[in-house]
Amino acid sequence: MTEQTTHQHHTIDYVEITVGDVAAAKRFYAEAFGWQFNDYGPEYAGIRRAGSAEGEVGGLRAGEPVGVGGPLVLLFSSDLEASVEAVGAAGGRVVEGPYEFPGGRRFQFTDPSGNELGVWAEK
Repeated sequence: MTEQTTHQHHTIDYVEITVGDVAAAKRFYAEAFGWQFNDYGPEYAGIRRAGSAEGEVGGLRAGEPVGVGGPLVLLFSSDLEASVEAVGAAGGRVVEGPYEFPGGRRFQFTDPSGNELGVWAEK
């Protein structure tokens, strides 16, 4: 019998975000985006796949200080302006935008640990 999987060959499968404080990062991402987590101790929390208690799309990992650069993770939003407000209210800082690009609109922000991510929406 073949086991079915939701993993797809050559697609982004998991994103780990290094943070200075896992508990503070969980509060930020839960407040700003409604994320839920699977806890694995004080130094790691798995980011749950939307609608799933077990599947994960990434993790928050305590570690070395956050550095500038690296891949830019983009989140999708059905209401970009509300996402901008939520990021600010949760303690994040918008560092670019919102602005238009060929596929819609987007902005970039830093979380309280200094990680830079983006959020985009269709036009």
